[in-house]
Amino acid sequence: MKNDNLIEVLNDLIRINNDRIEGYDKAMSNAENIDVDLKAIFSRMADQSRNNVNELTQEVMRQGGEPATGTTASGAIYRTWMDVKNVFTGKDRTSLLESCEFGEDAAQKAYESALASDAEMTAEVRQLITDQKSSLRTSHDMIKKYRDMHKAVNS
Repeated sequence: MKNDNLIEVLNDLIRINNDRIEGYDKAMSNAENIDVDLKAIFSRMADQSRNNVNELTQEVMRQGGEPATGTTASGAIYRTWMDVKNVFTGKDRTSLLESCEFGEDAAQKAYESALASDAEMTAEVRQLITDQKSSLRTSHDMIKKYRDMHKAVNS
C-alpha cells in the first residue's frame, strides 16, 4: 500500500538536500582560490547530500512514489539571501561560513520536522532519517567550528 504522507516527507528531505547541494556548489564558487580547505569541505558536504538524495530516492521508489527532483522555496530564499549577503559583506571566509551555517540550521529543522511528522514509517525508514540527521548535525558543527575559529582570528 502506498504511503503518500511518508512519500511527501521523504520528498521534502530530498528537496532540502538538493538545496544543500546547490548552496555548497555556490559556496565553492564564491570561495577564494586560496581557500582550498573550505572548497574541500564544501565539496564533501555537497557529496554528503548527494548520497542522502540517493538513499531517500530509493526509499520513495520502494514506497511506490515519484521522487522529487527540485529544491524547496525556502532553499531559493536561502540562495538569494546568500547572494545579497555576499554583495554587502564580500566573499570572505567568515561570511561564507555564516551563510553555510544558516543552511545547515534549515536542514536540521527539516529533519526534525520529518521525524516529528505524523507519517507512518517503519523502524528502518525512521533510522535512515535519524542517521542522515545525525550526519548533517556533525557537518553543521564543523561549519560552526570553522566559522567561530575564523571570527576569533579576525577579531
